[in-house]
Amino acid sequence: MKVAIVNDMPLAVEALRRALAYEPAHEVIWVAFDGEEAVRRCAEQRPDVLLMDLIMPKMDGVEATRQIMASTPCPIVIVTVDREQNVHRVFEAMGHGALDVVDTPALGAGDGREAAAPLLRKIVNIGWLVGQRSAPVKRREVAARSGSQALGLVAIGSSAGGPAALEALLKGLPLNFPAAVVLVQHVDEVFAAGMAEWLGTASRRPVRLAREGDRLQPGDVLLAGTNNHLRLTRDGALAYTAEPVNEIYRPSINVFFESVARHWQGDAVGVLLTGMGRDGAQGLKLMRQRGYLTIAQDQQSCAVFGMPKAAVAIDAAVEVRPLERIASRLMETFSQ
Repeated sequence: MKVAIVNDMPLAVEALRRALAYEPAHEVIWVAFDGEEAVRRCAEQRPDVLLMDLIMPKMDGVEATRQIMASTPCPIVIVTVDREQNVHRVFEAMGHGALDVVDTPALGAGDGREAAAPLLRKIVNIGWLVGQRSAPVKRREVAARSGSQALGLVAIGSSAGGPAALEALLKGLPLNFPAAVVLVQHVDEVFAAGMAEWLGTASRRPVRLAREGDRLQPGDVLLAGTNNHLRLTRDGALAYTAEPVNEIYRPSINVFFESVARHWQGDAVGVLLTGMGRDGAQGLKLMRQRGYLTIAQDQQSCAVFGMPKAAVAIDAAVEVRPLERIASRLMETFSQ
């Protein structure tokens, strides 16, 4: 992988170089020391993955991510030394299309390879995900199923660009929305609590992490909160599972969607938002086969039209809608 580093701190740049050196297949092709330089260098030589700091002179990592994804898009991983202080910036950047976030590897802290492992794993995952990109597909319009029962469920999956998309969607729902909402976003568990807090503040509605044994209630907005997969059990409770252990997406949208299709007794809607790769497509198709309304975000409103495109390609989506028209469709469905 050809890797670029954007960071104004020499010590952090050195830590990243040392971490990358544990994998000979990775090559650092350039280093930029501020956001403006990163935008320019990315246009000149686009990397396979870009490691982006958040706090820099001239232009911060959020704005640099926005400009790069708008002009010369490439996979971006946010690298931060203080996730608690930067949580809002992290999810702003992810809203502009950054794929993931990781702590800066610690220099001289015990086993260097162990300290480098989280970063190296992110890069391996991105290499695999980029390899799964498929050819463009045409939009399909088919009839929808609607109707509601005593308790409805909206199951939402998202990845790259997901935080901003989730914020917009939740803002579009009334506070007395009658269905429960469960969110599965590709984010490491160390950032999940921060994302729930940020999303609740940004959308102006309570959002909390899903807990083992939770039973859904009307108006709940729950976010998958661990690196294990969230699923719905036969008796209607939420649970976390390590299986399948080889699933590259953690938490997996497919695992949750498939459990909804198998075990949910009321009405449900599956929604697949922006993201790279194919996670969620098969689970969405299973929900559709069960007779549920399934919605994929359209290409024009996606930060990354990967997961929704994969769903459309296998005819998993009953409807393909722009982001701004998904909340109104949900309200229409659960008001009947």
